[in-house]
Amino acid sequence: MAHAENIVSAPEFIHQTPISDTLAGFARALSWEDIPAPVIERAKLHILDALGIGLAASRYDYSHKTLTAMSGLAGEGPYPVIGMPVRLPLRDAAQMNGFLIHALDFDDTHVAGVLHATCTAVPTLLAMGQKHAISGREMLIAYLAAIEVDARIGMAATGGFHRKGFHPTGVVGAYGAAIAAGRAGGLTRAQLQDAQGIVLGMASGTLGFLEEGAWNKRLHAGWASVVGITAAELARQGFKGPSKPYEGQFGLYDCFTETGDTIDWAACTHDLGSDWEMLRIGIKPYPACHLVHSSADAMAALVREHGFKADDVVSVRARVAADCMSLVCDPLEKKQRPASGYEAQFSIPYAIASILMRGQLTLAELEPEVFGDADILAQCDKVTCEPDPESAYPKYFSGEVVVTLNDGRELSHREQINRGADERPLSADEIVAKFRANAELTFAPERVERVLNAILDLDGNSTPASVAELLSPA
Repeated sequence: MAHAENIVSAPEFIHQTPISDTLAGFARALSWEDIPAPVIERAKLHILDALGIGLAASRYDYSHKTLTAMSGLAGEGPYPVIGMPVRLPLRDAAQMNGFLIHALDFDDTHVAGVLHATCTAVPTLLAMGQKHAISGREMLIAYLAAIEVDARIGMAATGGFHRKGFHPTGVVGAYGAAIAAGRAGGLTRAQLQDAQGIVLGMASGTLGFLEEGAWNKRLHAGWASVVGITAAELARQGFKGPSKPYEGQFGLYDCFTETGDTIDWAACTHDLGSDWEMLRIGIKPYPACHLVHSSADAMAALVREHGFKADDVVSVRARVAADCMSLVCDPLEKKQRPASGYEAQFSIPYAIASILMRGQLTLAELEPEVFGDADILAQCDKVTCEPDPESAYPKYFSGEVVVTLNDGRELSHREQINRGADERPLSADEIVAKFRANAELTFAPERVERVLNAILDLDGNSTPASVAELLSPA
């Protein structure tokens, strides 16, 4: 273990083979035969989930505003945009598709790395897969290489990126995107190492959106794809990046975590190719920050078990990991009055109130007429938050809800492991149902089934190019 202030000289680990070289070697050598069948099946389901979310997001005003800006800058190109009748140049299509997959905050999460894993790799591979005419199998290999790299880089920080104020999806995701783009483009091991070094000078994404519920976070995934694609192509042409972008002085952990943070160096490269982090990535049951899910599920469980109504509730105490409270609990008065659907996604009081009043937390609950409803806001006022000393965070997004009823009863329910996590995964049928529900907001059911079958056949006859065409109405 090492502190950021002496990150160069402290652990013996960093004097060995550079982390970037080990990761590059893994990505370059990974073959179809190396990957267990359950990992392949899970990868397809996560890609399916991401693309269904992208289709749902294509309906929203903020997506059309973003597309107008992107197409105005870039002009037309050959690369499809998910669910939208426009084609853009390669990097602009990746930017837009990453935006769409991440825009609803409904996409998958690697809990230990505290990052959204798929939303940077998939837009990269839709674009680079078409450019290099790779097969569906090669897309899956490149996707898994990116996922395994991102997960390890993220988890090594042990929550440090968030503590410093950075959004790991935007920062860490660019490294995985470079791996995905480089693998799709046939880069050598040395070029893949250079690409990671080049990313160091370009990756970014802060948590500054939280205070006002601004839209910046939605841009982070697509921008990470652009950075990764750019870095890979520069490396192809011989552009040199620092060989130690992770452990070097002014490297990723030195600059993007707090002085004194503990870095788990071994996590960066642990058991590559034998222990699959892909199987530890959670798919979201709710379109909200993963940190609110256990509170929502705990309230839903209490309502099911005891049958009380919103009017029966005097107060609700939500117990949340102390490190997470600044994201979903504080300041309380603001979380009790979300000014946008985006703010509602990051509010435990709103999630609990939504379950109490409407029995669900779906995309419909993020519409202005719902999150601004006086009856729901009255329920928000009943909710307070407190640190949870028993939380399993960052391994799991634990949560407990304690409800006081007007008959004097105090009821509690705890969700120690959030639904959708590796020990409580959503089933294949649940993931397919989520995909259909999202995709049918944009496409007719017949078109949705064609997309579904194509994605699930990526290990057969489908290709990134054929999937991208099906996703585009243009």
